[in-house]
Amino acid sequence: MSKTAAAPKLSALVAQAAGGRVVRTAFVDAETLDRRQLQDEEVRHHIAGGFPDAQRVVLTLYPVHIPDVDTGITVFRVTPQVAGWDTQDFSVALRSLTLDSKPLPEDLLGEVREERGGFLVVATGKAVKALSEATVLGGREVEVEEVGAAAGRGSKLREVVVPSMRADVVGAKGFGVSRAYFQQGVEAGKVRLNGQPARASSDIREGDSLSAEGLGRIDFKRVLNETRRGNYKVELEVHK
Repeated sequence: MSKTAAAPKLSALVAQAAGGRVVRTAFVDAETLDRRQLQDEEVRHHIAGGFPDAQRVVLTLYPVHIPDVDTGITVFRVTPQVAGWDTQDFSVALRSLTLDSKPLPEDLLGEVREERGGFLVVATGKAVKALSEATVLGGREVEVEEVGAAAGRGSKLREVVVPSMRADVVGAKGFGVSRAYFQQGVEAGKVRLNGQPARASSDIREGDSLSAEGLGRIDFKRVLNETRRGNYKVELEVHK
């Protein structure tokens, strides 16, 4: 797909949001976002890429006095009327998208996933309008359907009890899989903590994000309390 822009300096974006503005990036590499810088009492934020494990994401920051803002992204299902494209062919065809006869900036298009004879593609900014109006891509007729702001089953808040804050412990409990199975994913490089490859022994703290290929993403919200047996009751937001 297209190149992804590096994240703008987070401290400057946080300062703008704390000053009362809604600030939004184009698609950036999730790995470039230091989520700890986003833990500001005067600022709220959304990180969205359309898929729970997306590595190309849009960051939206807004002041706490605003109840909520949208994520700034839209997921589309694009179905070619003639079969034969693979994901690479489709990604190349996407680069032909224009708006008002001008090429779209590459960082306005996010990740592409193949699904049921078509493709899911994430867009932001002017690319949303360009995709919604598209009837032909790469010389082929296509049908475009808006899916929403996410592709998947959505998110769910869960309260679970864990004996430690290790990534393999929290990940297994949050996704409802065995610890051994989750450790296999860690060893295979399929698990990331805040965008970086995770280790099973990595500690998770409030504000951290743990993503696992094929399972989704866990956002660690907070520690609710410590039990008498030394375990921890924690609140997780699980995206699948």
